[in-house]
Amino acid sequence: MYSRHAQEILAGVPEGRLVAVDLLRGFAIAAMVLVNNPGSWSYVYAPLAHAEWHGWTPTDVIFPLFLFVVGLSLVLANGGGKEFPAVGWRYWSRALKLFALGLLLAIFFYNFHDASYSWPQDRLENIRWLGILQRIALVYIICCYLLRWCSPRGLLLVALALVAVPWLLMLSVPYASDSGEVFRGELSFGNHFSAWLDQAVLGSAHLYYRNAQPFAFDPEGLLTTLPAVATCLLGVLAGLGWKAAEPSPAGKTRIAMRWLVCGLLLLGLGQLLHPWVPINKALWSPSFVAVTGGVSLILLAACFYFADIRRHHRALAPLLVLGVNAIALFMLAGIVGRLLIMVPVGDLSLKQWLFDGFYRPLFGGYGGSLLFALSCLAVFYAVMWQLYRRRIIWKV
Repeated sequence: MYSRHAQEILAGVPEGRLVAVDLLRGFAIAAMVLVNNPGSWSYVYAPLAHAEWHGWTPTDVIFPLFLFVVGLSLVLANGGGKEFPAVGWRYWSRALKLFALGLLLAIFFYNFHDASYSWPQDRLENIRWLGILQRIALVYIICCYLLRWCSPRGLLLVALALVAVPWLLMLSVPYASDSGEVFRGELSFGNHFSAWLDQAVLGSAHLYYRNAQPFAFDPEGLLTTLPAVATCLLGVLAGLGWKAAEPSPAGKTRIAMRWLVCGLLLLGLGQLLHPWVPINKALWSPSFVAVTGGVSLILLAACFYFADIRRHHRALAPLLVLGVNAIALFMLAGIVGRLLIMVPVGDLSLKQWLFDGFYRPLFGGYGGSLLFALSCLAVFYAVMWQLYRRRIIWKV
C-alpha cells in the first residue's frame, strides 16, 4: 500500500526538478508542525523543545533550516538565468502576503473561557508585529535584493557582515533601563541589546516575551533578523553552487561532497565558538548561524545524494506532499492549533479535554503528548495529500 502511495506521489514530480529541496522543505515544515502541537507543553521530550537559553536542540535547527531552503528556492526559481531579475511587485507581493498571514495568525484567537475578555484590546491594540512568517517575509525580500545586487563572493561577504555587525552591537553598545541602570554586553534572558531595541521601537505590549525583565523582547526581533538573513544566504550560496556544478553524475557527487564538508566545518566551528560566543536561537548568534547552517548543509547533501543521485525516492516521498504546500500546511496547523485551545468543552479547552481524556490515560504524559502531535500531523498530511493529488499548490 505504501509503495503504491509513494509511486502516486512521485508521478507528480516534474522531470528535472531538484527533489532534495522539496524533501528538505517538507522535513522542515513537518518538524515545525510536530514541535508546535504537543498534547501538553508540560510533557515535551527534550529534543522536541527549544533550549532554555544558551545551547541548542534539534528543535532549534528547524526554523533556520526553513530559511536555508528559502534561499535555495530563490536561486532555483530563477531557472537557468545567470542574473537575478529586478525585484518588482512579484517579489514584494509575496513578502507582503507572508507578513499579512503572520499578522492573521497573531490576531486569530479568542478566549471563550473569560467573560471579560476583550479581543480588540488583546489582539489588535497589543498585536505582536513580528513572528515566524513575518521574519520569513523580511528575510525573503532582503535576500531578493542582495541576490540581484551582489556576486557570489559579495553575498558571502554580506553574510559575514550580517553575522558579525549585530553581534558587535550586542556586545559593545550601552543601553539603559527605565530606572536608569546602564548595561553593556549582557546576553541574558530579557537583558541584551536586542531586547532593549525591540522594546524601544515596538513597545513591550507587542512582543512575544512581554513580561521579560528588565526588557521585553521578541525571539524574532528586529536586530536578530539580520543574521537570519545570513542563514538564508547560506541557502542561496548552496543553490548557486548547485547551478554551477557539472550536470554529470560525477559533478553531482562532487557538489554533494562539497555541501557535506562545508556543513561539517560550519557545525564544528559553531561548537568551538560556543564557550566564547554562545549558541543562542533568540539572539541568532554567530555560532548559532554556523551550527544551524552546518546542519542544513549536511541534510541537503544527504537528501540530494539519496533522492537526486541514487534515486531512492520512495521512503521519503510523503515529505514531497508537505514540502510543495509548506505555507498552506503552516497556516492550517496554526489555525487548527488555536481552535483546539479556543473551543471550550465544559471548563476545559478541546485540546485539554482530548489530551486528559484519551491520550494521557492511554499513553502517559510524554508519550500521549507526542502521539497527540503525531495525530495532528497525520490529519494535516491527509489534507495536504488531497491538495497534492489534485495538483493544487497554494502559492503565496
